Amino acid sequence: MLALAAALATAALLPGFAPAAQGPAGGQVLRGTFPGTVRTGFVYLPPGFDVAERYPVVYLLHGMPGSPDEYVDGTQLAEFADTEIAEGSLRPFIAVMPAAGTSRDYNGEWAGQWERAVVDLVPWVDAHLPTVAARSARVLAGLSAGAFGAVDIGLRHLDLFATIESWSGYFDPLHDGPFKDAPRTVLAEHDPTQLVRGERRLLARYPTRFYLSTGPLHSHWAKPAQTIAFAAELRGLGLRYTLRVFRDKKGEWRAQLDDGLSFALGTP
Repeated sequence: MLALAAALATAALLPGFAPAAQGPAGGQVLRGTFPGTVRTGFVYLPPGFDVAERYPVVYLLHGMPGSPDEYVDGTQLAEFADTEIAEGSLRPFIAVMPAAGTSRDYNGEWAGQWERAVVDLVPWVDAHLPTVAARSARVLAGLSAGAFGAVDIGLRHLDLFATIESWSGYFDPLHDGPFKDAPRTVLAEHDPTQLVRGERRLLARYPTRFYLSTGPLHSHWAKPAQTIAFAAELRGLGLRYTLRVFRDKKGEWRAQLDDGLSFALGTP
């Protein structure tokens, strides 16, 4: 009863959100709909969450077609985060998991109105939750199409996110969703390779950490060679990055989430 009361009190911070699950150490998962979106999303709050504290925020973008459930159920975010935070291996953090598209069948990109929704979420989250309201404390990460979205949006909004993570992603804008009939000029504006080359001055002004991971599980759409080539591009430009290549399909996405969160929020 006490845990439920605490969860309800916490959910009151976010209009329209309610308790959905609890982690093994007391972390809370809340379910609701974020402004600018139409489908259910989630927020993870760490064990011992306290409104008097300030927390870094990880924004997690799901794959397409799909939903944020892939983080709550598929990669078991709360189980890993709760355990690592309780053991002192991870800093306590908030995770924000919005949904793109109007249904689970949406098979486009995190672009157009969905890019705007992510960008507009940042001030909304800072206004409603006790965050460290600075780019240095924000991580933007995703799986598959969410990985492309994280790199694309992160590079287009360098003032918002200091850490960008791609898990089993691709690095060419596909001709789907908002890009279905897009001219070359628009595609170029969302091409991560062209963005890092064109934003060198901004990247010098806004130092950014890149975490790139890949593996065989999703290699039809997100070939490991693309991630490796993008890492080489970053290296050639003198940018900071970490590259992980996973070999085992079993649990690959869970392993990437665990390693990516440890990279961004691990304690010394």
